[in-house]
Amino acid sequence: MGLKTLIVDDEPIARQILREELEQLSEIEIAGEAGDGLSALAAVRELSPDLIFLDLQMPGLGGFDVIRKLPSAGHIPMVVIVTAFDRYAIEAFEAGAIDYMLKPIGQDRLAQAVDRVIKLHSRPSAVAEKFAAIQAVAESSSAKTVRKIVARSGQEYLLLNADEVLAFEAEGELVWIVTAKKRYLATQSLKAIQDKLQDTSFRRIHRKALVNLDHVRKMSTLSSQRWMVTLSNGQELIVSKRQTRHIHQLLSW
Repeated sequence: MGLKTLIVDDEPIARQILREELEQLSEIEIAGEAGDGLSALAAVRELSPDLIFLDLQMPGLGGFDVIRKLPSAGHIPMVVIVTAFDRYAIEAFEAGAIDYMLKPIGQDRLAQAVDRVIKLHSRPSAVAEKFAAIQAVAESSSAKTVRKIVARSGQEYLLLNADEVLAFEAEGELVWIVTAKKRYLATQSLKAIQDKLQDTSFRRIHRKALVNLDHVRKMSTLSSQRWMVTLSNGQELIVSKRQTRHIHQLLSW
């Protein structure tokens, strides 16, 4: 039997890719998956995994929140950080994570991480020390991680920096990611995207539109309670009456 492994990532595509790669390694036994922090904690209690591949950037309970709430006694799991933002990955690794991997993950890099895990697994005291170190950092960390935006173009999936995105627009069941030169399909609903981007420069201006305030170049009044914003690519979007407060917030800067 291989190491009982739990995959934690809020992106279904990311979990699927990592699972497929791990299934090729005989040292690993996939015990389960979790798509959010609360589910991850429940899965840890139920499965007692030896190893957790943990995404740092998740809505609600992020990766550091999960680490902070994991039990520090009894069966202690090894933690490998998976992230699209390297500064937080490096900090986590230096703090005590067994390893870290940047998305997208290559097979060679994954095999290297698993090899590191296997060598450490035979030294439970070292595992406990590393876990205590990273949990201490998680306890004191209040840093907000910067998310990557998963975009789809045909059969390809791209990772966009949040500052590359001008807006998100819902069109029926589809959600479009608007960048300076191109539109991509999003992989999640507008509400899910908004939840992930809370405490960032993105604001809801309409039930079908979420804009990056850093890319708003002009604001025009259409009436006493109606506004139009112009983005840095020249695109114009109407602000609903309900969301006018975000325009007032921008004007107060």
